Amino acid sequence: MIKKLLITGLLFLGYLTAFAQLTIEDCYTKAQENYPLIRQYNLIEKTKEYNLSNAHKAYLPQVTFSTKATYQSDVTKLPIDFSQLGLQGMDIPTLSKDQYNASLDVNQIIWDGGAIKSQKEGIETAAEVSKKNVEVSIYAINERINQLYFGILLADAQTRQIRLLQAELERNYKLIESYVQHGIANQVDLDAVKVDILKATQREVQCINTKKGYIEILSTLIGEELSETTEFAKPVPVRPSTHTINRPELDLYHLQIQNLAIKDHTITSGLMPKLGLFATGGYGKPGLNMLQDNFKAYYIAGVRLSWNIGNFYTLKNNRKAIQNNIESIENQRETFLFNTHLDVTQKNNHIDNCYEQLKYDDEIIALRGSVKRASEVKMANGTISGSDLTRDINAEQMAIQEKILHETELLLAIYNLKFATNN
Repeated sequence: MIKKLLITGLLFLGYLTAFAQLTIEDCYTKAQENYPLIRQYNLIEKTKEYNLSNAHKAYLPQVTFSTKATYQSDVTKLPIDFSQLGLQGMDIPTLSKDQYNASLDVNQIIWDGGAIKSQKEGIETAAEVSKKNVEVSIYAINERINQLYFGILLADAQTRQIRLLQAELERNYKLIESYVQHGIANQVDLDAVKVDILKATQREVQCINTKKGYIEILSTLIGEELSETTEFAKPVPVRPSTHTINRPELDLYHLQIQNLAIKDHTITSGLMPKLGLFATGGYGKPGLNMLQDNFKAYYIAGVRLSWNIGNFYTLKNNRKAIQNNIESIENQRETFLFNTHLDVTQKNNHIDNCYEQLKYDDEIIALRGSVKRASEVKMANGTISGSDLTRDINAEQMAIQEKILHETELLLAIYNLKFATNN
C-alpha cells in the first residue's frame, strides 16, 4: 500500500513539474543568478574584508628593524689639550671613523585624529559602490528578458491562431471541393484556397522558428534548459505606479556622494596631530654614549607628537575637487531622472494607445467574422469566387492577429514601464 502511494506521489509530482509554468519574474531571478557578473559580489566582499583587516592592523604596534655600517671622513673631537692644562696622562678617546648600528623600532599609535576610522569607512563605502555598480549592470538584463519573453508569447499566440486559420481553410477547401464537383465552383476557386493554406503554413513555420530562437537565447540567459513545450505564463496587465523612481542607479549616485563625503573626512583627519608611543632598542658602535668607542646595547622609549602642517597647503584645493565631484554626480543624477521621466511619459502614452487600440479590436473581429460568414453563404450559392472568400477569411484572421499583437504590445509596454521605474 505504501509503495503504491509512493509511486502515485512521484507520478503526481512529475505531472505537476511537467505542467509547471515559467513566469517572467522567474526569468528575472534565474537570469540574475546565472549572470557571470553575479560572482563579483563575493569578490568585492572578500576584497573589502582584506582591506578592513589591513586597516585595523594599523592599531597594532608597528615594528621596524634596521641596520647600518658607515665610514665617515671625520668624527667629533674635543679641541682640548690637557697637557697644556697641566693634566698629564689625561686624554679623551677619539671615535672610530667606522661605525655600526642595528636597531629595532616599535611605534604604537594612541590617537591618529580619526584617520584609520575614516579609512575603514571609505573601504566600506567603496565596496558598496562596487556592489551597486554590479547591481546596475545586472538590472539591465531585465529589459532583454522582457523582449525575449513577450516575443515568445507573441509567437506562441500567433502560431495557435494560424493553426485555427489552417483548420478553417481546410474546412473551406473541402466545401469548395464539393462545390466544384457539383459545378457551383471551379478549380481556380479551389487553388485560391490552397494558396492561402500554403501561406498560412509558411507563417506557422516562421512563428515556430522565431519562438525557438527566442527560447534558445532565454535558456542561455537563465541557465536552464527550455524547450518548445515549456509553458510560459501570460502576465496580468497591471499598470505600475510612476510617482516614484526606484532604479538602482539612484542608489549608486547616493553611495558615490557618500563615498566622497568620507574622503572629505579623511582630509580633515589628515590635518590632526598624531600621538603615539615609541621604543627603540639597539646595539652599536658607538652606543648612546658617544665617548665610548665600543659596542654597546642601548634603548630609548617615550611619547611622540607629530603634526604634518604641509597638509594645510592642499586643503582648499582638495575640498574644492571633492565638491566638484559631488556636483558632477548630482548633475548625472538629475540628467538620469530627467531622461527617465521622459521615458516614463513616452511609455505611458504608448500604454494608453494600446488600450485605445484594444477597445476596437473585438468589434472589428466581430464585423470581419460577419462579413466572412456572409461570403461563405455567397460561395455556397456560387455568387462569389474562392478568392473573394479567402480574402474575407484572411481579413478576419488579420483582425485577430492585430488584437494578439496589441495585447502583447500592451504587456511589453507595461513591463518596460516597470523596468523604467523599478516599481
